[in-house]
Amino acid sequence: MIYTNNRSSFPDQVVPQEEKMSLEYGLQVARAIEGQWFAQGIGGTRYAFNYNIFHQRRLYSRGEQSVQKYKDELSINGDLSYLNLDWKPVPVIPKFVDIVVNGMSEKVYDIKAYSQDPSSQKKRTEYGEKILRDIKTREFIQEVQRKLGLDLSEAPQGSPGTEEELEIHMQLDYKQAIEIAEEELIENTLSKNKFDLVRNRFNRDLVVLGIGAVKTGWNRTEGITVEYVDPANLVWSYTEDPNFEDLYYVGEVKSISIPELKKLYPEIPPKQLEEIQKYPGNTNYTRNWQGEDNNNTVQVMFFEYKTFADQVYKIKYTEQGLEKAIEKQDFFNPPPNDNFDKVSRSIEVLYKGAKILGHPIMLEWELAENMTRPFSNTTKVNMNYQLTAPHIYKGRIESLVERMIGFADTIQLTSLKLQQVLSRTVPDGVFMDVDGLAEVDLGNGTTYNPQEALNMYFQTGSIVGRSMTQDGDFNHGKVPIQELNSSSGQQKIQSLISTYQYYLQMIRDVTGLNEARDGSNPSKDSLVGLQKLAAANSNTATRHILSASLFLVLRACENISLRVADSLQFDLLRESLIDSISLYNVKTLEEISNIHLYDFGIYLDIEPDEEEKAMLEQNIQMALQQQSISLPDAVDIREIKNLKLANKLLKLKQEQKRKSDAQQQERMAMVQADAQAQTAERTAAAEVQKQQAIAQTTLQIEQGKSQFDIQRIQTEGEIKKQIAEIQFGFDKQLKQMEVQAMKEKEALIEDRKDKRTKIQATQQSQMIQQRQEGTLPTNFEMPQ
Repeated sequence: MIYTNNRSSFPDQVVPQEEKMSLEYGLQVARAIEGQWFAQGIGGTRYAFNYNIFHQRRLYSRGEQSVQKYKDELSINGDLSYLNLDWKPVPVIPKFVDIVVNGMSEKVYDIKAYSQDPSSQKKRTEYGEKILRDIKTREFIQEVQRKLGLDLSEAPQGSPGTEEELEIHMQLDYKQAIEIAEEELIENTLSKNKFDLVRNRFNRDLVVLGIGAVKTGWNRTEGITVEYVDPANLVWSYTEDPNFEDLYYVGEVKSISIPELKKLYPEIPPKQLEEIQKYPGNTNYTRNWQGEDNNNTVQVMFFEYKTFADQVYKIKYTEQGLEKAIEKQDFFNPPPNDNFDKVSRSIEVLYKGAKILGHPIMLEWELAENMTRPFSNTTKVNMNYQLTAPHIYKGRIESLVERMIGFADTIQLTSLKLQQVLSRTVPDGVFMDVDGLAEVDLGNGTTYNPQEALNMYFQTGSIVGRSMTQDGDFNHGKVPIQELNSSSGQQKIQSLISTYQYYLQMIRDVTGLNEARDGSNPSKDSLVGLQKLAAANSNTATRHILSASLFLVLRACENISLRVADSLQFDLLRESLIDSISLYNVKTLEEISNIHLYDFGIYLDIEPDEEEKAMLEQNIQMALQQQSISLPDAVDIREIKNLKLANKLLKLKQEQKRKSDAQQQERMAMVQADAQAQTAERTAAAEVQKQQAIAQTTLQIEQGKSQFDIQRIQTEGEIKKQIAEIQFGFDKQLKQMEVQAMKEKEALIEDRKDKRTKIQATQQSQMIQQRQEGTLPTNFEMPQ
């Protein structure tokens, strides 16, 4: 038994809230959704139609499309026995898909939170007014501090000095602690849910399917969740809005096993579970893949339904003149009374439901908990599913892959034709005239047969032939071997290659993905900057995909921001969030407890593209060449992702540098004037010191001369005295020596006299003796 659902209309929304919360009301909503998406029509169901289109695009994006259409194109009455081809598709489309998806995978944004509630605005205004007041009264503050030593400044140290600096400072640097806390909580939530992987998946969907989806949820166990949603499993109300802002229902179909179903909804009785198991949802509602256990799985449609509810309050007036608000049911309608009034408002509410496709029971229908409502408009409610399809028209979704499918089919057929031509191409050969060989005599006794002729031709390249026959007639086979060139195959191959390149270029033309984007054919004569600009032009063609991806990121961050306050209501989730952020930011931790009191505007600070970066870098380089900014200023400007603020900061830095240079020149002029005055003063002082030194030196010279003359006179007197003393001593010694010499002389004379007397006496005695002896001559006279 298969349950078939006819097209049902949605229930009346102008009913009491109690009726909307009933299970019968939810079943009627689910049947209406099921009728729109799963009712059999001429072309099948709407769900199957979407699913098959998305499945086909995914196969093409992987290079795994069906080859049956190519076989039907090349077969003759279905006969493929004469074709021996490799039918595997040429993976052309995957290359372009990877180029776009991988180009979007890099994070080009920073998540920023801007507190826009009255309290935060007041803090921001007071902070700016303090700095602005100091800027306008700077001279007065400086004068008071100089004369009285009192610092009347209210702004923190290092605050901007001009109004232009203050404007940029408030946009770039000023950040309240609660904003930092919100940004850290959003970043942490995304990291915990591995949002980078989720983002890569819906980026690929945007390229391949033309639609991307993400779901943000909340539960008491995990807190805030961010999940990837397969667009092929989605159902939604009709819309022509690319961002699906006007949906009143959205859901997804999941294949769930019977044990998992029992785990999710333990209240299902066993008999009903046995009945549910009889409905093979795979076969009738989505697909029937090989290997999927159809008997143990069911198709469950989880959906959200947006409607409205009336909030009614009874305003009672007390005897003291006070007013008391009492919440009432939406059907509360008492007669007019002087003691109380009735006030009401209509707000959007969200119901969530779950229904097994093909089975007439509801698994779940209840008012959603912790609905995400904008702080600035609490009557609105945001759905948990966020969808975007940049190119949607009349419900039909176009994608980048769809543009390439027709050309990819032609490229595949061209590749198969190329295989056919290559398989039938024959090598070059030769033609041999056998009759011409019969007239040739080699002259060495060997026969000139065809085999010998071929051996001679292929080994030496020479041919032996005769122009005349043996009968003298003209020999038409005088050249017995001629080459045969098979050039027709080469022409076909070149033609097919040209066709292949043509359709490949057509893919580039219709998608805007040029050679500079994928780097497949860079020009050797093009500069690097030109290559980047060409790649940037290609990025322009796919900018709508990047914008759609950033839209999903922004909406996910907005829902996370609105759900943070819900998580802080529970102690375990609150502690988990607090532990996940920076423990050193004490101010942040203090502000988290009051985060529900704040309203945040979430936006993405997007990094400029290559062309915008090139323009900014050109301005920076010109400013550096003109020395109107410094290198640290250029580094600070490059770090700003907002191009408008970057250019504004560039102009501000140039103005600051101009003023700084002017002040520096003034200081240099004053320094030079002071230096010149000090130089002149030092020169005059040096001249005075020089004259003083000369006079002192002259005086010292004269004093030295006088002292020298005195010392010379004293020295001469001492020398004369010493000479007189020496002369006196010498004369005394000389006289003593003369006296001693006279004494020695007289002693010597006396000694000589004594010796002469003794000699004479001796001689006289000898002569007397001789005379006496008569030996002396008679005539000898005695010496005197």
